[in-house]
Amino acid sequence: MRFRRHQEAAQASSRRLIALFVLVVAGLVLAVNAALALAYRVTVPWASGYPDWFFATNTALVLLYVLGGCAVESMRLRAGGAHVARLAGAREADRADVLERRLAHVVAEMAIAANTKPPAAWVLPREDAINAFAAGWSADDAVVAVTRGALERLDRAELQGVVAHEISHLVHGDTALNMRLIGMVWGLRLLFDLGHELTEPDARGRRHAGVLFGLALMAVGALGWAAGRLLQAAVSRQREFLADASAVKYTRQVAGLGGALRKIAEQQRTHADALSARTGPLTHLFLVSSSFGAWWATHPPLAERIRRLYGRAMPGLPADPLPRPVADEPRLPIAALAPAAGRAAAGSGGMAAAPEAARHDAVQRP
Repeated sequence: MRFRRHQEAAQASSRRLIALFVLVVAGLVLAVNAALALAYRVTVPWASGYPDWFFATNTALVLLYVLGGCAVESMRLRAGGAHVARLAGAREADRADVLERRLAHVVAEMAIAANTKPPAAWVLPREDAINAFAAGWSADDAVVAVTRGALERLDRAELQGVVAHEISHLVHGDTALNMRLIGMVWGLRLLFDLGHELTEPDARGRRHAGVLFGLALMAVGALGWAAGRLLQAAVSRQREFLADASAVKYTRQVAGLGGALRKIAEQQRTHADALSARTGPLTHLFLVSSSFGAWWATHPPLAERIRRLYGRAMPGLPADPLPRPVADEPRLPIAALAPAAGRAAAGSGGMAAAPEAARHDAVQRP
């Protein structure tokens, strides 16, 4: 995998999509002004011109709902990553458990590789599916939560790939960006709701003259919400590609995250859907989630992510629980980890030792 090229492509796509999101808000302002101007002409055909501050008020109304919705959504989750993790049913990793202690070690290792402050390690103890998510507004309140199923079914290299993917979301500010985009989309939906309220009859069943303004806001608000929702999903998909490429950068291997995704492919129908049903609105934060159509999906197709990692289609891997390790790391003498030639050379006393790269290969396994 050419992870640097994939990183650059995902970042460029994200910038373009965010720029389009700004254009959607600007287009919504123009559309609301045009729709309300038409409704005003139909309602008051004898009037000449428009009332003072008519267009300025309409513009302020749109920005108030969009930016206000963003602020409200941000405040709802302002408590930080630990609050979001608790909402999802997670708890802090228990160092007395060997699998959870290994998770804490891996989180610290991947944070060093990403040159960032280590986030807190959390566990979703009741989830058997392989999945994970990151949450937090900054490095100070960030958490990486991994399901118990991932701890039991992934080897150490695969767990490193999953954790590196989630740390990439924190490093690149994806969690905060996603929350703000969700808030803006919610603000676009509020315009539709405002229009719907204007079309509702009063207590006596009568509709007032503002019904045309309500219909105009409903039409424009629905289109704006749909466009914003599609762009928000597209940005989220590109950030997933970026996190996949960054995971390869941090771990220096494809097989880690690739193996985890291939195992997820084996259990996606039976586990990922159930997980999504339980986590509700937090589904978009996870490593994988269910999709209801390619355009509306917040995650790319799993097969496409695997193909980008390996350069070709790959079959799934068995996702059965692995033997429980006795400790996080194998406690073997350093000499036992060296190649046989290197040990012989070291024992001869006169011959040169093995090359440094061979004696300290970061990806070799005993």
